[in-house]
Amino acid sequence: MESPFKSDILKNRVALVTGGSSGIGLEIARQLGLHGARVAISGRRQDVLDTAVAVLGADGITAVGLQGDVRSAASCEAWIASLEQRWGLGLDVLVNCAAGNFLATAEELSPNGFKTVMEIDALGTFNMSRTAFPALKASRCPHGAAVVNISATLQYGATWWQAHASAAKAAVDSITRSLAMEWGEFGVRVNGVAPGPIEGTAGKWVHRIRGVSGASQLV
Repeated sequence: MESPFKSDILKNRVALVTGGSSGIGLEIARQLGLHGARVAISGRRQDVLDTAVAVLGADGITAVGLQGDVRSAASCEAWIASLEQRWGLGLDVLVNCAAGNFLATAEELSPNGFKTVMEIDALGTFNMSRTAFPALKASRCPHGAAVVNISATLQYGATWWQAHASAAKAAVDSITRSLAMEWGEFGVRVNGVAPGPIEGTAGKWVHRIRGVSGASQLV
């Protein structure tokens, strides 16, 4: 589909997409790059990052991969420092897309499994946003910087085998509202987007749920 935006609308802008090496995050990074932004993507696996950067580069996009974990504030700090060294002070777009999920009934879900998803989604969103805030305030974009937190639709009702992810995304939504209220006066817009499942490795759970009697109406 042809983009309704000018191809250079993000020229000279710097964007960071956490969890940007695959899935929705990679396509977000690609679209930002196709519209002129210099794009950084973060992830835990260097090999996956390298592949994603090559994919973006094949589209003529200036991209860099940043290895680390959003659960670590030190990783987030290192990423921002690396971007400032590479492209100068100021971050124009931050997309918090890093997330973790798996299928588990509440009975089978371990405390560590629940904690892990909460930390990747909620703590990761907070860590990255908080660390990036000074760089976002330094954005040279005349309209200010933008933070987009990727949420989900799981928490709006009830979803089978998703107690952990539903709680995590509800926390992301709350963080989004709080940051939007606090940071607006600094010219930093904070919004959330809640996409549904997509085809791919992470989206296969939808087909499993649909095979459960009475579950499909909740998907």
